[in-house]
Amino acid sequence: MPTPSPTVLGFSVVSIPLLSAIVGGVLALLLLADYFRRKRAEVVTIAEPLELKTADQKHVVKPPPLSSRKAHARSHHSHAAEKDQNKRHHPLDINTLRGHVDAVTALCFSSDGRNLATTCSDGVVRVFTVDDASNKSFKLLKIHLPPGAQPTAIAFLEGSSSLVVAAQVLSGSCLYMYGDVILKPAGDSKQQAKVPAPEIKWEHHKIHEMRSVLTLVGVPATYGTADGSMILASCSEGTDIKLWHGKSGKELATVDTNQLKNNMATISPNGRFLAAAAFTADVKVWEILYAKDGSVKEVSKVMQLKGHKSAVTCLCFTPNSENIITASKDGTIRIWNINVRYHLDEDPKTLKVFKIPLKEAKGTPLLYDHMSISPDGKILAVTSGPTLQWLCTETGEVLDTADKYHEGDITGIAWAPQLIPNGNLQASVLASASTDKKVKLWLAPSLHPS
Repeated sequence: MPTPSPTVLGFSVVSIPLLSAIVGGVLALLLLADYFRRKRAEVVTIAEPLELKTADQKHVVKPPPLSSRKAHARSHHSHAAEKDQNKRHHPLDINTLRGHVDAVTALCFSSDGRNLATTCSDGVVRVFTVDDASNKSFKLLKIHLPPGAQPTAIAFLEGSSSLVVAAQVLSGSCLYMYGDVILKPAGDSKQQAKVPAPEIKWEHHKIHEMRSVLTLVGVPATYGTADGSMILASCSEGTDIKLWHGKSGKELATVDTNQLKNNMATISPNGRFLAAAAFTADVKVWEILYAKDGSVKEVSKVMQLKGHKSAVTCLCFTPNSENIITASKDGTIRIWNINVRYHLDEDPKTLKVFKIPLKEAKGTPLLYDHMSISPDGKILAVTSGPTLQWLCTETGEVLDTADKYHEGDITGIAWAPQLIPNGNLQASVLASASTDKKVKLWLAPSLHPS
C-alpha cells in the first residue's frame, strides 16, 4: 500500500516546486513582454519625429542662398533682355522678306536693284521683285533646282533677266544658268501665275571636282577692249578659281592661289582684276587681259598685297576698281591703291589702316565674315556671326551696328547697285541673309551720326 504524499495548506508537497516554476515562467514572460513593449515604444518615439521631419521637408522649400538668388535673377534678366532684343526694332531695318523654309545661303541684287535673288537650303531659288523696299508683300518667282542640289552661291547676268546658281550635288560642284527669271509687270494676277518656270540654258558639273563653291561673282567686263559681256568667277573652298563667260557658259581660265584654302574671291566692277582672300596674309591679284574681239586672252598674276600679319577673311573692290579693301585675322582693315604701273615694278600701296572695332568680351577683335561696299563707295558693310556693322570708308568710324537682329549667323550681304524706292523716297538699301530663314532690308546709315 503506497504512502500518501504530505500536504501543506492543502497542496501537495510535490506540486509546490512545479507551481513555483510555472509562476516564475509567467513572471519572466511578463517582464520580457514589458521589455519589448518599452523597446517598441522607444523605436516609435524615435521614428515618429523622423517621419514627421521627412514629411515636413516635402512641403517646406528652403529659400536659396542669396548668391544663388542673384544668379537666377541675372539669368532671368539675361533671357528677358535677349527676348526683348529680338522683339525690338532697329531704326535702319525697313523690311523682312519671309517665305524661306530653311537657311538662306546666298543673295544678290539685279543691276537695276529691282530684283533680289536668294538661294535656300531647301533647294529653291527665290526671285523677289522689289518695287518698293517698304512693301509688306513682294512678287515672287520660285525656281526649283534639280533634285539633290544644295545651292551655295548666286549671281545675276546681263539684262538682269538671267542668273547663275552654284550648287553642290553628290558628284561635286555644279553651275546652272537660268533665263527669263524676271517677272514682267502685269495687271492680271492669273496671268502671272501662269508664267512658265525658267529653263536651264547651260550647266556644268564637277567644276571644282568635289569642292563646293564659296563665292560666285558676275560683272560686265568694260575695261580695255572688253565687249561688256558678263564675266563670272567661281571660287572653290580649295585653291582654284575659274572664270566663265556668262552668256555662253564657256570656261575662260583657271587660276590657283596656292594658299592651302580659299576664303573668297571677287572681280573688280570693270572686269579688269581678280582678287582672292585665302589662308595666308598676302592677297594675290590677277589681271584679266582681253583680245581685240572682246574675248578673254589671258589671266596673269600682277600684284601681291603684303602688309597683313594673318589670313585675310574677306575683301572687296571699291566702285571705281582702283582700290581693294581687306579684313584680316590680325584685327585690321586695310585700303589698298592698286591703280599702279605694276609693269614698271610699281608696288600697290596701303592707303589706310583701321582697327576692327568689333571685340570679344576679352577684347580680342572679332573676325569679319562678309564685306560689301555701297555704290557711292562711302559706306562699308561688314558682318561677324549674327552682327551687322556699317563703317565709314574714309575714317573707319562705326556708323551703326545691328547686333543679333538676325537670330542666326549672317550668310551674305549685298547693296542694291542703284537707289530703290522706299515709300515716297529713293534710298540706298542693303540686304542681308541668314541661317534664321530671313532676308532683311536695311537703310544706309547717316555718314554723320549724332
